[in-house]
Parts: sequence; C-alpha cells; structure tokens
Amino acid sequence: MKETISFLNNTIKDNDSIVVACSGGPDSMCLLFLACLLKKKKNINVIVAHVNHYLREESKDEKIFVEEYCKKNNVIFEYLGLKQFKKDKFSEQKAHKLRYNFFIDIVKKYNAKYLFTAHHGDDLTETILMRLTRGSNLAGYSGFKRIVKKDNYYIVRPLITATKKEIEEYNKKNNIPYVTDQSNFSDKYTRNRYRMNLLPLLKEEDKQVHLKYLQFSEELNEYDEFINNYVDNLKVINNNLEIDLKLLKKESTFIQRKIIERVIKEIQKVDWLDISNAQVKEIFKLINKDKGTINLNNNYEAINCYNKLIIVKKKEYTNFEYVLNDKVITDDYILKIVKKSSDESNNTIRLNSKEITLPLIVRKRKNGDKIEVKNLNGTKKIKDIFIDEKIDVRKREVIPILTDSNGKVLWIAGIKKSKFCKNKNELYDIIVKCEAR
Repeated sequence: MKETISFLNNTIKDNDSIVVACSGGPDSMCLLFLACLLKKKKNINVIVAHVNHYLREESKDEKIFVEEYCKKNNVIFEYLGLKQFKKDKFSEQKAHKLRYNFFIDIVKKYNAKYLFTAHHGDDLTETILMRLTRGSNLAGYSGFKRIVKKDNYYIVRPLITATKKEIEEYNKKNNIPYVTDQSNFSDKYTRNRYRMNLLPLLKEEDKQVHLKYLQFSEELNEYDEFINNYVDNLKVINNNLEIDLKLLKKESTFIQRKIIERVIKEIQKVDWLDISNAQVKEIFKLINKDKGTINLNNNYEAINCYNKLIIVKKKEYTNFEYVLNDKVITDDYILKIVKKSSDESNNTIRLNSKEITLPLIVRKRKNGDKIEVKNLNGTKKIKDIFIDEKIDVRKREVIPILTDSNGKVLWIAGIKKSKFCKNKNELYDIIVKCEAR
C-alpha cells in the first residue's frame, strides 16, 4: 500500500475535490479511508457517490452503513437508487452506464477534479484474462488505465498497484469497517471463477504477477495511443464520424480495423454499441461493396453510401406536410419566409405568387416526385437528382420539398430549384430560406 499512498500524496493537491465511488465493500472502504487520511493532511473536499441496485436485501443496510461512515468523517454523501432493476432483468452494461452517468453528475455538481474508483491490481489481471479469453481489441486487452483524462476531470484508480490481499491486510491493520457482498463468492459469475480458480495459480508462479499484468497493460496502452495518433493524422474520419472509404482502402487491414474501432468508441461515449468479431467481418465485406447496409446491435446499422461508411442508429422517418405561412420547423430543417436576402445559393428561393397557387406546402418527398429544374429542359425525378448529387439515403428522407397547393414541386430545399425560381433582377414577391437545425 506504500506505493498507493505515495501516489495519492504526489497527485492530490490542496483545494482539490475528489469523488469516491464507494459501495461499502473492502476495496472501496479502503479507498475512502485513504481519501479521508488525505483530507486531514491537505485542504481537499471528499464526496462519496454510492449506488444501490436493489438486487439484494442487504443493499439497504449497505447504504446506511456508508452514509453513517460519511457523517462520522465529515464527508459529503451522494446517493442513487436504481429501482428499475427490481422489475427489469439486470443488465451489467446498462447498470454500468447508469452508475457512471451518476458519478459524472456528481463530479460536475462539485466541480471535482478526480473520480476515484477502487479497482485494484487483481481486478486488472482478471479483466485482461477475461478479455483475452473472450476476444477484444488492443485497447480492450489492456484492461483499464490507472488515470484516464476526461474533458474536465480525471478517472483515477489509486489501488491498481495493490492486491486484494494487501487491501484486506491494510483494512485489518487500520480497523477499517466494510460490508461483504456474498455474491462475490459465487462461481455463477464469470469474474468470480477467474478470481477463485485462475488467479491463485498465477500467484503461485509469482506473488507480484499483478505488476507484470500492469506493465503489460501500460505497454499496450502506449501502442494503442501511438496508433490512434496515426489514425487521427490520416483525416479519414470527418466530424460526423463518417469514414472516407477511398482513404480507408489505402491503409492496411490492421489500420482499417483501428479506424472502425475509433468510430465505434466515439459512439460508445454516448450510447451502448457492442460489436462482435463476426460483425466486424461483415463491416469489412460491406466496405468492399459498392453500397449496402448491415444491421448491428442496439438498433444501429452500418451503411456504405457514396464512398462513405456511416455507423448510425436507425431512425423512424415520419411523414410531414405543413402549410408555409411564415415558418415551418421540421426535425432537421427550418424554412421561413423572409422580407429580403442577398443569398443566391440553393438555400434560398425567390417566387412570383402570380405563377403558382398559394398556399405553399412543405412536405417530405413522395415516390414519383418530379421537378422542372431551373435552366434545364423537361422534368427530372427527384430520386435521380438525389443519386446524381450523391445524397445519402438517410438525408433523402428529411430534406424538405416545397410545392404549391396544386402539387407543383418548386424547390428541393438546399439541393435544386425549379423553373419557377426567379433571379434577383426578375419580378418576385416571396423569398423562402432554408436552414439546417
């Protein structure tokens, strides 16, 4: 524990605020005890974040236990009860997301610099072993880091160099109270089987094996960081997380995989998306086609469209049709009548009310829609215009179509104007502008 204490003393400064994720078990109570010791030495603020999943009867008592400990040690106590798992089937992924959303809220509430979690060296070893067995990627095989930089705070695992045994011995020596979760001893859970069966065998070979796994983890993280920097410099991924397939195909299969992983990781920051190796193989098949779509988990899909690979959540596109009196707001666009505008792009149209039948209508495209394109003889199908302009299939469903009340298509907003559009030097009395939301 000396290394952990030294790390904390060197890392935490006066006036820092720390949120400690604390379940009441031996690991998190040890971590809370160390934070309280630090509080006595330095002028820091300690906040405990406790989550009750309501899966066990004892969880009510554990909440009271942690809360009472906080009162005795002048520590702020924050609590979240996840009662939905009483009725719904427990999902570790969902619970993890809810827990960390709560922790982040508490970090923001107290403007904390650090979020402490009680993961220790044995946890890291178990995690790496489990992922090696299950299959993962470079970042996944590394387990977890001691320090992770977020936007305005750090996630820190101060106990990562300590073993479970060292924590238990430290708790005993310092009379640190804690509660015991009996489910930690059941071989019903995968992690417990690794903990009870594999870890003791490794420790027979080397009592400090957890430090070897920590070194392995740190080295993999260095490789992963190097590769991520390489990927960033390629500029293959745009701000909308769309992958340029022409640039992607110039890279090795390994780098292609890392680029896809990068997009998935960005999605995982805000939503759950788990990709299996089989699905990654399907994505690679999709990349090498001219176009196509495959289904992924959690209602996501991968789309190959006009040399772009897009991974998005499926959207239910609703029909819309509105009369444009002054302004129409759709989910994606705003169309409004304005008094004047110098804009001559496809985002603005000028009309002469004597040549059309009012009122104007804003609607979604319909099968068979045609438009008499400005400066072009004859009519053209809107579907063909979308193909020519390489408008991806998702956007086609939300682009507003402006018609008169007789159904004449006057404008594909932002894309094409009809022959009814007037130039600035011609007669017109209506100006309509379109803006993306």
